[in-house]
Amino acid sequence: MKAAGQISRHVALAVGGIYMLLPVALMLAGSVTPTADILAGNYLHNATLDNFAQVADRVPLGTYYRNSILVCVCTFLLQVVVCVPAAYAMARLRYRGRDLSVWLLGVLILIPFQVVAIPVYLMFRAVGLIDALPALVLPFVGSAFSIYLLRQFFLSLPGSMFDAARLDGAGTPAIILRLVIPSSRPALVSLGVFTVTAAWNAYFWPSFVLTSDRAATIPFGVVDFVNSDAVTDYGPQMAMATLSVLPLLIAFLFAQRQFIRGLSLAGQAD
Repeated sequence: MKAAGQISRHVALAVGGIYMLLPVALMLAGSVTPTADILAGNYLHNATLDNFAQVADRVPLGTYYRNSILVCVCTFLLQVVVCVPAAYAMARLRYRGRDLSVWLLGVLILIPFQVVAIPVYLMFRAVGLIDALPALVLPFVGSAFSIYLLRQFFLSLPGSMFDAARLDGAGTPAIILRLVIPSSRPALVSLGVFTVTAAWNAYFWPSFVLTSDRAATIPFGVVDFVNSDAVTDYGPQMAMATLSVLPLLIAFLFAQRQFIRGLSLAGQAD
C-alpha cells in the first residue's frame, strides 16, 4: 500500500508538471518555428531565428528591458528599506497595538490592488507622476505581503541572538543592519523573487498610468507587438513572449535554492 501511494503521488506530480510545463515548451519551440509550420503542428520543423529578428526590428526591446529592470530593482530595494524595519517591529518589538497591526496586515493582504487603483491613480495624477517610472514603483513599496513574509522569517530567528545584541549595547537600527539583514539572505531572496516577478509581469497598473512608450515595460511591449499584427503571426509572437520571460527563468534558476529555503524557514515560525 505504501509503495502504491508513492507511485500515485509521483504520477500525480508528473502529470501536474507536464500540464504546467507543456505551454512553456510549446512557446519555446514556437519561437524558432515559422508560423505556417506552427499552424500545421510541425514544431521545430525548418527551425529559424527569423522570428527573433522580426521582434528586434519591430519593437524597442532595449527600452522595454531597461524600464522593466529599473522598476524591478527600485521596487525591491525600496521594499527592503521599508518592509524590513516594519517586519522586524511586528516580529520582535513589544508595543501597544502590535496584535492589531498584525491583524490589519492580514486584512491588507486580502484586499486586491485593483480595489484601490483608481484612488491611487488620482493621487499620482495630482502630483504629476503619470507616464513616469516612479508611478510603477511607489504603490508597491510598502507591500503588506512582503512585510508578512519577512515577519514570519524573523520569528524563526532565535531570540537569544537579539538578546545578546542588546546586552552588547546595540540599538534597533544596529540590530537590523548588522544582524537581521545579514541573517535574512534566504528571506530576502524569496522577497526578491516575488517582488521582481510581480513587477516584471505587471500590466494592470501600468495600463492606468502609462500613456507612451517612454516608460513602457515588457508586458506593454508584448501587448503592443501582438496588437500590431493585422493577421495573427504566431512565430514572432512566441519569440516576443520568450524574450519577455527568459530573464525571469534565468534568474530563478540561480535563486531557486535560497528561495525555497527562505519559504521553508518562514513557514517554521510559531
